[in-house]
Amino acid sequence: MALMTVSCLVSSALLVPCVESQVPEFNFVNASETGSGDSPSIPQLPRGKSTVLGGEIMKVDPVLDQLMVKVVGQRPVKILFDERTQVFRDGAKIPLHDLGPVDHASIQSVLDGTNVFAVSIHMLSSAPEGNYQGRVLSYQPGTCELTIGSRVSRDPIRFLVGADTRVIRVGQLAVPDSSPRLSDIVKGALVTVNFAPDKKGRAVASQIAVLATPGAVFVFSGDVSALDVHAGMLVLVDPRNGTSYQVSFNSKRLPVVQSLHLDEHVMVTAMYDGVDYIANMITAN
Repeated sequence: MALMTVSCLVSSALLVPCVESQVPEFNFVNASETGSGDSPSIPQLPRGKSTVLGGEIMKVDPVLDQLMVKVVGQRPVKILFDERTQVFRDGAKIPLHDLGPVDHASIQSVLDGTNVFAVSIHMLSSAPEGNYQGRVLSYQPGTCELTIGSRVSRDPIRFLVGADTRVIRVGQLAVPDSSPRLSDIVKGALVTVNFAPDKKGRAVASQIAVLATPGAVFVFSGDVSALDVHAGMLVLVDPRNGTSYQVSFNSKRLPVVQSLHLDEHVMVTAMYDGVDYIANMITAN
């Protein structure tokens, strides 16, 4: 996997040091492993790739089964939970009813429709490092400020890019003859940012993984988990790693979508346009 170091020349007041992770060692919960064969009444966890959010749990509502998390660099985020959610304190599992406000927490979350659902909640004694996936809205080299938007929150989140921040290409962008460049961080690029708060509470990026850049073409293979022919949208889930992809299509150009059904395995060739993956070809297997 190719990587590079971002060199950002600004005044000493804006230089951001490399942030060392203070996260205790623990294993995040695999969503596919949390269900119990002995409890058929409990629904399975939402499918899809999970995201780790780090921040302060400000409020827990056990009646509505929701909590408010103040994520570094943005407004509070509402996250839902239920009996499927596993809770830990410094790596030790605790009962769900012991969940409460805490200064430092790391939450493994996944999208459940339009809601954010907590797969696992790790209450920590020290500040965690998190990751955040979204679309680049802007990058200002002069101030080393990166702004990205995400479906997890309506508000964008801002990161400081330091001299030791790494930029890598992952997935289908990580081709042998291509090295990561600062120019990959363009408006519309899809990225995952690993970050931790500094002493002033600012989100400092330790690594930026570039998943897609506008104009890049991708080939996805997976099972159809959602399909709306009228809206021209499908979601497929790669059974190998649980990653989900939302793809837009023109049903007039791709009449094969009329015969697709849920859980059918398909192969999709799509171009990322900076907002959506647009299907050029869909093949049912």
